[in-house]
Amino acid sequence: MRTDWAVRLRHRVLIAAVTALGMTATLSACGNTGSGSGDITLKLVAADYGNGPANSSEKYWDRLVKGFEASHPGIDVDVSIYSWKDIDREVAAMVKKGQAPDIAQIDAYADYAKAGKLYRADEMLSIRTQANFLPSLAEAGSLDRTQYGLPFVASTRLLFYNKKLFAQAGLDAPKTWDDIRDDAALLKQRGVNCPFALPLGPEESQAEATMWMLSGGGGLIDDSGSYEIDSAENVRTFDWLKTNLVDKGLVGPVAPGRLDRQKAFDAFTDGEVGMLNGHPTLMQEAERKGVSVGMVPLPGTDGPSEGSLGVADWIMGFKQNGHRVPLGKFFDYLFTDKNVIDFADEYDLLPVTDSASAAMESDARFKPLWKFLAALPNSQIYPYGKTSWARSSESFKKNIGKAVEPNGSPENVLGKIARDSAAAEHTE
Repeated sequence: MRTDWAVRLRHRVLIAAVTALGMTATLSACGNTGSGSGDITLKLVAADYGNGPANSSEKYWDRLVKGFEASHPGIDVDVSIYSWKDIDREVAAMVKKGQAPDIAQIDAYADYAKAGKLYRADEMLSIRTQANFLPSLAEAGSLDRTQYGLPFVASTRLLFYNKKLFAQAGLDAPKTWDDIRDDAALLKQRGVNCPFALPLGPEESQAEATMWMLSGGGGLIDDSGSYEIDSAENVRTFDWLKTNLVDKGLVGPVAPGRLDRQKAFDAFTDGEVGMLNGHPTLMQEAERKGVSVGMVPLPGTDGPSEGSLGVADWIMGFKQNGHRVPLGKFFDYLFTDKNVIDFADEYDLLPVTDSASAAMESDARFKPLWKFLAALPNSQIYPYGKTSWARSSESFKKNIGKAVEPNGSPENVLGKIARDSAAAEHTE
């Protein structure tokens, strides 16, 4: 895996070289728009990242579209915002009816790409825009080595701990799994009901499971691109979790298989949890409730983990309406540093481009995100390019909590998830 500095050097050299050419050529600048000479309306469907009217994503898109339309006469953009609970279903229904939007901002692209419904990235984007994506995200947006999914926003994970509870117990931040176990035991002795929150319930347990597998030397995918879910390393990881945290009563506030991520986050921001794995938006929630938060790389068996879990949401261009050229103009505008940073800043998430990441790393306003920014380039991203990943992820959500139940068997449960994933792979 390339180091952070090597990744950034490669991209900055590439971007500088393209700039030196004057950026006179773009892959989307030639050919027929497929829309005649009249005005064009692009239909965009996007997810709402807010938790109410005050911070609805609608406000971001209103500002962006206003700026785009002012600088691109003849191209209008019609935006529809849906909740995360509904958007995938809504887009699937549109596509099934033959009414695909021009642009969809959702959490998966592979099924649409495999069905031939999406433009390739190089059919729409300028060279500079495509070259500017962080390499791990560009790779994750690729099916059969061709990029279709454009990363819209990203996040990664760190271990969060309650500074007040740790200080009262005389504890330093954990660096290893044994530190987590020992610190949790001491917090329990001092009356903390939930020393460690382990959300393996159906909301997002694939994320929690993957974080632990990575920190234990395993992961989801081997070097050949095949699933390795029931590897010896992953089995050992869940054996350790069951024996050292769950069986010792050091987790909560409810049994891991019944604990969803949001409930775990709520308990942490209420000051009831000593430690948990979290993403950037948890910082804002905790600070708003007066909880002082410490953040460190995910502890591993022998020390801090070198990588973490990286998660991305995607935006893509559908072919149906033939708007390739105006789509390219819109995406080139969307992925300017200002627009990328504005969205990431609004929701405490991470930018997906090299130049926006560098800008945030050099701006003290974004210091709380620096640790997450540093972790992202070396993070393992979900295998979004596998159409089987949706079924594999669903199997995690249904089954992984059983691995740490009193009579649970990590080997059997991981084997079940591995078989479900393999079956999904064979039907691709």
